[in-house]
Amino acid sequence: MSTVHQQDLKDRPARLTVGVVGAGRVGPALAASLQLAGHRPVAVSGVSDASRRRAEALLPGVPLVPPAEVLQRADLVLLTVPDDVLPALVTGLAETGAVRPGQLIVHTSGRYGTKVLDPALRAGALPLALHPAMTFTGTAVDVQRLAGCSFGVTAPEELRLAAQALVIEMGGEPEWISEENRPLYHAALALGANHLVTLVAQAMELLRTAGVEAPDRMLGPLLGAALDNALRSGDAALTGPVARGDAGTVAAHITELRRHAPGAVAGYVAMARATADRALAHGLLKPELAEDLLGALADGTAAPGTEGGHHEGTDGTDGTTGTEGNDR
Repeated sequence: MSTVHQQDLKDRPARLTVGVVGAGRVGPALAASLQLAGHRPVAVSGVSDASRRRAEALLPGVPLVPPAEVLQRADLVLLTVPDDVLPALVTGLAETGAVRPGQLIVHTSGRYGTKVLDPALRAGALPLALHPAMTFTGTAVDVQRLAGCSFGVTAPEELRLAAQALVIEMGGEPEWISEENRPLYHAALALGANHLVTLVAQAMELLRTAGVEAPDRMLGPLLGAALDNALRSGDAALTGPVARGDAGTVAAHITELRRHAPGAVAGYVAMARATADRALAHGLLKPELAEDLLGALADGTAAPGTEGGHHEGTDGTDGTTGTEGNDR
């Protein structure tokens, strides 16, 4: 941060007191970012020892108090709890009278829009849904990563400017998501980010089994190039045996996975089918090669030792699947 910016923040009074309910990886980082913008964190709630350590590291000197007391102290409350916990938390806070009229209540769930905050709205609060599209580590590096991070934002029309201002103050870029599209938006992010971690971890384990001493060093340039190509070119970036229609290679992969990592077979087959669907649709996979390839993948779903052949896919179709993901 520049000296000029530091001086500006020093001379400017804090505009909002900020509280965090749920000191997981996200809440303290967002509050720390708002603090850099001139707001004042005043209270945090956290249950586990890890949450308490995280809050102390990112928000030193900010007291740890029960959730209801967080709402008593703060003008802006960040509800940064797991998705499945959020509805009951909002209802409970509203029913106990903790919510104050005019208070900004912000949740960071990707799955929900503002409707989940209706109990707080009925108590007079101002509801916002601000979801940072980023993975968090629970450390100070997260505050830096917020610069340029997209936020999935859902807000009532009269609060759009307030939502936009908060996101920009945290260094982010607002992306407006309608209430009905929040689950789909979140599924897309989970498919791209959460499942990526699983795929990379599995690839590293297999490389170690194959005798590679530094799988991270081997995968780093490959995955970096693949991600860059995919973001730039979409399906045109598809490469590898599935896109080429190398059925024999795919069959060999499945055989080796069954031998060394049977738990990875289902994921390999599912992703290969999805890749084949997209390669066919975009003219990368020749139709005359697709039949043998899909046959190899169908054989891959059969139990070892059973006769191969054409099997229905996991979505009930003729052996190919769509590309829908699951919400995280």
